[in-house]
Order: sequence, then structure tokens, then C-alpha cells
Amino acid sequence: MKKLILSSLFTIVYFVSYAQSCTPGANFVDSTYGVWPDTTQNFPQADPNVFYSTDLNFKVPDSVTPAIDPSGAFVGSTIQQFTVSNVIGLPPGFDYACNISNCTYLGGGNGCANIYGTTDTIGVFPISIEVTATVLIVLLPGLPPTPVTQTVSFDGYQILVGTNGKIEAVLAPLSIVPNPATEQIAISGYLPSAQTNISIQDLSGKVLENKAANQLDTTFNLAALKSGTYMIIVKDQFGTRTEKFVKL
Repeated sequence: MKKLILSSLFTIVYFVSYAQSCTPGANFVDSTYGVWPDTTQNFPQADPNVFYSTDLNFKVPDSVTPAIDPSGAFVGSTIQQFTVSNVIGLPPGFDYACNISNCTYLGGGNGCANIYGTTDTIGVFPISIEVTATVLIVLLPGLPPTPVTQTVSFDGYQILVGTNGKIEAVLAPLSIVPNPATEQIAISGYLPSAQTNISIQDLSGKVLENKAANQLDTTFNLAALKSGTYMIIVKDQFGTRTEKFVKL
């Protein structure tokens, strides 16, 4: 659970509504902008073929905290602005919209984004929220601060589409080993059948490799992949799951 890190940099609060708009800061649970929900509470469950809507509320501090920069090198530096750059792993048919078009906010400010849509795909969808922050760093005494861009990804969230009982009966926990990886990964934790398909996709959704999975463990050779972050997509007649992995 990333409560300590998130409480310093990125605060998330949700409530169920049925509009693709939101009001920043109106729905925080506490006055100190603690994490709500944290990754244990997570996002509301979605139902297939039913419109879904939930809000993200977020805030960053005015300056870098030890939780943001454990090394301490830039603690106290001003955060100029931050941008919600992407929400990765949403179910098919889902999208998000910030309360301002470019999803960019001044340091110390808060904003919100609405996740909404309708899907007919049953499954468990791990969600990653990517934030790009511009921090003003004093490189040499007496010189004006230099803007430095840093991207932070918040994992551990998910949206469950379908009933808990059905998903738990069909989909076991998905495992990618090793992760990060250099040469090869092994995928396990799914129920193999003639209809089970596993693919590697980049973050834009482009399929890079695809294979049928009729055994408990499926391996992928990563020699052809460049270093970066990729998604494993497991599909069968019961639903879809996605998990991220890193190629070093």
C-alpha cells in the first residue's frame, strides 16, 4: 500500500456520479487531504454494460517532500506544476477527463478527473496513474532555479468489472516472473484453455507478441523488446486482465 507516498504527492478521492465532470476538492473525506481511497479500498466495482462514473481528486504539495525524494537531494525545492499525463489499464470503453482540458495544475493546487464509460468486458483491470511534475531545482547558488521534469507512476489500483464471486472463480492472481526482466518472463496464475490468449502490448496498445495459452505457465522471450514498460494481456471467454512489466 502506497499511503505514505501518496499522501505526500498525489491524493485520490472518489465518489459515484453520473456526469463526466467534477469539482476539485469538493469530495475530500478529510481536511488534511489524506489518501482516500487508498489501494486497499480501491475504486468502485463496475458492472458490464452499465454506465460507470467515478471521480479522482488530487493534490501535490508546494515543495518536494522526503516521501517524493527519499535521497533528500531536492527536498524543499518548489513544485512548479503537475500534469495527470495518463491513466493506464482502464477497461475497454472507459476514458477519463480532467476538470481542465490539459490536466495541468500549479504546485500546491488540486484538481479532479472523472473516469467514465461502459464496457462489456468482464475482468480485473489494474490501473496506473501517471503524473508528470515540473520541479524548480537550484543547481548552483546564485543562479535562478532550473525546471526539471519528473514522472511518477502510482500503481496498486484496480477496477473490477463483474461480480466478485464470478471473477474470483474464474481468474486466479496473475504472476509475471521475473519483473523487471532482461531476457525472459513466465506468466502464471490464469486458467488455461483453448480460448486463453496472452499477448504483450506496448503502452499505446500495439500488440508485439501473441500466443494461445493451453498450459499453466507461458513464457515470452524478451530479446526483441527495447527497454521500457509493457503490458501483459490475458484474455479468455470469461474476461480480460492486464499487468505491467518492465524490460531492463
